[in-house]
Amino acid sequence: MASMKLPDSAPSPTQDCERLSRALQGRGGADENLIVWILGHRNAFQRKEIKEIYQQLYKESIIDRLHSKLSSVLKKAMVLWMNEAPARDAMLAHEAFKRRWKRVNQLQAMVEIACASSPQHLMAVRRAYCSLYECSLEEDIISNVSTSLQKLLVSLVSSYRHDRGFVDLNIAKSEAAKLHEAIEKKQFDNDDVVWILATRNFFQLKATFGCYKQRYKVAIDQAINSSGNGDLSFMLRAVILCIDSPEKHFAEVMERLLGK
Repeated sequence: MASMKLPDSAPSPTQDCERLSRALQGRGGADENLIVWILGHRNAFQRKEIKEIYQQLYKESIIDRLHSKLSSVLKKAMVLWMNEAPARDAMLAHEAFKRRWKRVNQLQAMVEIACASSPQHLMAVRRAYCSLYECSLEEDIISNVSTSLQKLLVSLVSSYRHDRGFVDLNIAKSEAAKLHEAIEKKQFDNDDVVWILATRNFFQLKATFGCYKQRYKVAIDQAINSSGNGDLSFMLRAVILCIDSPEKHFAEVMERLLGK
């Protein structure tokens, strides 16, 4: 599989801006290959410098320029790429809300933001969302998401988990039992389930999932799979995988996107 490698020494941001400006002004349309090559080989700090210097040189936003000149699929990808991570995630969440026909797998962006990144990143996304759309992430969940998913998603995005590494094994065993009882009864919206998954720190939750597997001889995500196939059980499984095994979660996302 091909991969991109950052060059050992990149051109200056000014040189990049000049090349990008020429690539965006081509007579036959934008030189999309060159634009992808330049921006795809720049890290977040370098892209931020390019945005600032492009604005200074040409008195316009490079994001606006990309939006007006690129073809639809590439336009979306490059606009997201040129935004900083909190704004990028806020935009992905908002796009999921605004789809006319929402499928549950499209709404799991909220789960990924809340459970596959740090508490600090989640706070930054919430601030970016308010700045971009003049309402809170929680408000848009209530306005755009089915009632069955609202309690879980609002709890996840509004929580601020402590990121310390301390684990209490007694709590892990007790809460593994509570999760097992709820799963056995198919009570996926149980208050204990939502509270545990939305508030406990990731280290504590990983210990709880480990206790669950040790005691009940099945991984908790597999137990949920066997107990239900509705939207809420799908979302709960995504929560657990994003916390316990994000690489497995994103591998499954890629398989669905590629139609495997």
